[in-house]
Amino acid sequence: MPRISRARTIPAPRDEIWEVVRDPYHLPRWWPRVERVEEVEGAAWTKVMFSSRGRAVRSDFSRVETEAPRRMLWRQEVDESPFERLLSESTIELVLEPDGDERTRVRLTADQSLRGKTRFGGMMVRRATRRTLDEALRGLQRAFGG
Repeated sequence: MPRISRARTIPAPRDEIWEVVRDPYHLPRWWPRVERVEEVEGAAWTKVMFSSRGRAVRSDFSRVETEAPRRMLWRQEVDESPFERLLSESTIELVLEPDGDERTRVRLTADQSLRGKTRFGGMMVRRATRRTLDEALRGLQRAFGG
């Protein structure tokens, strides 16, 4: 199961970052390739992204754990989705740790269980996941003027 972790210090207080990351409607501001978020109900939401061919791709998520304003874990609902043939499980953990008064260390960790032939492409999946997490951290930094 590939486990990828990336971190970056963002020039904003933890509470301000928490207000953005806890609300799924803010995902288009900082998460890569997310065009919009739909069907937010409690701890569940749907991200809408577009493929390189311009086709809408929907991906359902649910919040599994929250320790405000420090940690959140969410799961991609892969069953009966376009991702089902690639993944048997996928989670993202976000951890916010103060780094002084006006800075926060943000760590994103992705855990993925690959399915079928995808298991043999683990190196490519790790590379793509690392790129996505780095882009998300850069997006958060841009959202806070860094």
